[in-house]
Amino acid sequence: MANIGKKKILFIIGSLNQTTQMHQIADNLLDYDVYFSQLFSNNPFIQLAVRLGLLNNTVLSGTFKKKSEQYLADNNLANDYAIKQFNNDYSLVVFCSDLLIPSKLKGHKTIWVQEGMTDPITPWGKLVHYFRLPTYLAFNTAFNGCSNICDIYCAASEGYKKQFAALGTVDEKIFVTGIPNYDNIDSFSQNDFPYHDYVMVATSDARETGKIDNRKKFINNCVKISNGRRLIFKLHPNEKKDRAIEEIKKHAPPDTLIYTEGNINHMIANCAELITQYSTVVYTGIALRKKVHSYFDIENLKSLAPIQNQGSSALNIAKICREFIEYKGKPIDFLSSKQITQQTSSFIQTS
Repeated sequence: MANIGKKKILFIIGSLNQTTQMHQIADNLLDYDVYFSQLFSNNPFIQLAVRLGLLNNTVLSGTFKKKSEQYLADNNLANDYAIKQFNNDYSLVVFCSDLLIPSKLKGHKTIWVQEGMTDPITPWGKLVHYFRLPTYLAFNTAFNGCSNICDIYCAASEGYKKQFAALGTVDEKIFVTGIPNYDNIDSFSQNDFPYHDYVMVATSDARETGKIDNRKKFINNCVKISNGRRLIFKLHPNEKKDRAIEEIKKHAPPDTLIYTEGNINHMIANCAELITQYSTVVYTGIALRKKVHSYFDIENLKSLAPIQNQGSSALNIAKICREFIEYKGKPIDFLSSKQITQQTSSFIQTS
């Protein structure tokens, strides 16, 4: 329930990973009233597409929305979807995506938080960027963090800060805070997953999100890399599981194990080698010093890998939220103030 007199913060969520990250940040801001909403749009055409089910494979709708809203319910978190459940005046909005900023949230103080890996820029995406079209028209996450719309951006690493700045966000807006869920990877080594020394495969929802994926070729390549070692597949939560399981059983060795649920970070911690497609969990493998495979360039991934700060990213971001929400001046003055620069550099720890 709302507390009279407390300032209110709205966290915009998307995937379950984005939702759990926002929850961790909110847990460090309990002296404020915190609310959550799945990403939404006031655009009538996008709203129609949502109603027709055309966007069920995006975080605007479908499985993503159902899982995240179930998480909110399970954790007794206030759900103010599309700002229609409560009559709140928000002092700060924290976004998981700047690809789509609802019109009713423009004019608020805003902070963007990186979730994980961004998609590669496609030839179509290059045209979108060149002609300065709305970044969501790239139809992937390639330009998430690059719209320069929010007042402050919280990035996973110096590498990502450079990427976001090169693609459009003002450098001074971007703070390297680390990101929850990927900032204390060594802790995953302590687990009770029963297998060890296998080749781990983390699939992606490429087909479900409109990308081309030759799954037969990918599985055959996994078999080649495994070179006789056991394979363990962990399916992406958004995949059509029956189809994916059938394909793996057809093309992989009989002793291959397939998981649709479970802690993938624990599975990666126990593996000998990690194979991914477009998944952010490749950073788990890199942090744990595993041999990794990805559709992305591995050396570039190493330069982008989230900083490891023993799990303090949520607190880092919450400190910026608190400083910003209480700042009385203009956002541009907040960014240029010595106060925030000194505090930010002092509480961000890297290893």
